[in-house]
Amino acid sequence: MTQPPQQPPNEPPNQPNQPPNQPPAGPPSGGFGAPQDPPPGGFGEPTPPPADPFAKQPPPAGPATGGYGSPPPPPPGSYPTPPAPQPNGYGYPQAPQPGYGYPQGAPGQPGYPGQPGMPQQGYGYPTQPMYGAPQPGPAGSGGGKKFSTQMQIIVAAAVAVVLIIGAAVVYTSTRGDDDKGNQASTSGSTGGSEGGEGKGGEGDGLAGGSEKAPGSTKSKVAFQLPQPEVASVTSVKGSWLTDKAYVKSGVSEVVAHDRDKGTKLWSVPVPGEVCGASRHMTKDYKTAILFKEGKPTKEKKYPACNQVGVVDLAAGKLLWSKSVTAATGGDRPVQFNEVTLSGTTVGAGGTSGGAAFNLTSGAELWKPKVGADRCYDMGYGGGEALAVVRKCGSYDSPQLTIQALNPATGAPLSSYQMPAGVEYASIVSTKPLVVAANVGDTAGDGSAISDFFSIDAATGKLIVRISADAEKYAARCGSTDVENCRAAVVGNNRLYLPTEDHDGTSEYGDTNEVVAFDLTTGKLLGGRADAGDRYSLVPLRMDGTNVIAYKKPPYDKGGQIVSIDGETFKQTLLMENPGDEAVRDAETLFSIDHSELLYGEGRFYLSKQLISERRDSQADEKLYLVVGFRTD
Repeated sequence: MTQPPQQPPNEPPNQPNQPPNQPPAGPPSGGFGAPQDPPPGGFGEPTPPPADPFAKQPPPAGPATGGYGSPPPPPPGSYPTPPAPQPNGYGYPQAPQPGYGYPQGAPGQPGYPGQPGMPQQGYGYPTQPMYGAPQPGPAGSGGGKKFSTQMQIIVAAAVAVVLIIGAAVVYTSTRGDDDKGNQASTSGSTGGSEGGEGKGGEGDGLAGGSEKAPGSTKSKVAFQLPQPEVASVTSVKGSWLTDKAYVKSGVSEVVAHDRDKGTKLWSVPVPGEVCGASRHMTKDYKTAILFKEGKPTKEKKYPACNQVGVVDLAAGKLLWSKSVTAATGGDRPVQFNEVTLSGTTVGAGGTSGGAAFNLTSGAELWKPKVGADRCYDMGYGGGEALAVVRKCGSYDSPQLTIQALNPATGAPLSSYQMPAGVEYASIVSTKPLVVAANVGDTAGDGSAISDFFSIDAATGKLIVRISADAEKYAARCGSTDVENCRAAVVGNNRLYLPTEDHDGTSEYGDTNEVVAFDLTTGKLLGGRADAGDRYSLVPLRMDGTNVIAYKKPPYDKGGQIVSIDGETFKQTLLMENPGDEAVRDAETLFSIDHSELLYGEGRFYLSKQLISERRDSQADEKLYLVVGFRTD
């Protein structure tokens, strides 16, 4: 829930003779709101964590040998006792499990991923016979003789088969984007995405990600754009990062800036406020926006958000714009709440109707039909696929359905009916299809999330429901925006979430972790990424199999960008912002919940979505629309 203004996070109480510009007295803040009573347990709830999930855990035992170059296995009858399994709960480090993607060699040595359908060796266990080949035994056991020539040929052939299969699997998983066409990607990097398109996208075959640590991780301010002076609350939604520009919506315009200097490269004016923007863009940097039909006048103080358009972010052109009338008839243009992009389809939705358009021509592709039970498309989720949250029924008794759609025709490919008591739902990912919802209004912290739903987009069947205790996990979704979740990232068939802030070991300030749930079983996986004392981790997007995250800083330091290995949770520092007071003040002006954060290729930008009239108390303050950082 919304809290009254408190002292900035992670600051110590005032001390005697405290110098100016120090934080006021008061306890450190505790995340996204005061702790709430936990929601009642629902079906599909994951295994409960240990009693003290935030306790510091001892480091895991060192890896066992047994790969290439290791001593031969002991003779039969003398195998070591397998290690005891670790609890599968929050905060416990887990030993790697056998299966695809885990190296099968000794530490530091290259290993082959486990192959589907092949028997795998447990981590730390001695190598077992393969394809029935006999193993050397101790003297006198009858098994200590050398292989015959025939047996050597059989074993060599079996090994060759394994290598051929392995090469085929590796080739298949690293084919890149050749078969993906003109798909949409998230604007978090130059072509990278949460959805899996372009450089750094999940599923593009990259081992790890494309974002690498620079020679020096120390950043400097690239530029600071002052906030425009406005007379009332004004929308400036939308920001994108291309290979040449940082593009940001301004007051009734879309403006491209040099990525390192902030100088204006081009501007595309529109008739009214940019009231919505897709976070996706195509590989050649096209994206969709919504804007109002005009500026406020005495006759029309509140122009409608009814215009859909596509902007070429490389050329700096508005390719087309239009409005549509409702499917029920009449000549009044439909008002839209949000817009998204999937492939060559632009989808715009709202409470009064929706429509889809061809990205290139602007031709209207389809309109959802409005049934007798007052159904309408609340909004669409884009990226690698297209999905919709469709609402039917009365205000007092709504029924939400999640549908995977054919982007070209709007025909449902599958449908999943959300549980009763769900008024709003948000699409976290379309491929795989993951939805967040507040079931029975049990999430009392304002996050709009009590549960996540992993859905089979092909059949519409629920795979697993994951209970997300609002007292433990800090992801948030907009209650009415279908595609506006923050800090919930999907990749590697996992859902990555930050925990709520909690006490660390430092005397002042809180900390948190990033953990992961399996999207097939719903289980909380072993391992975690620790933010470190007085920092808080916020996942931003996927980069290949890695997670890009922002570390909110304490009161006396700058923020950081890290890359988290999606399996081992090992962190790589990509950027550390300056700790100068003026720079810190500018960085911490941006609320994580209400700002747009983009990182790519050594550049990090924070920008606002809404701006308002300067208050009297802000007369002498520097207010920024955008603050950008870069490493050399």
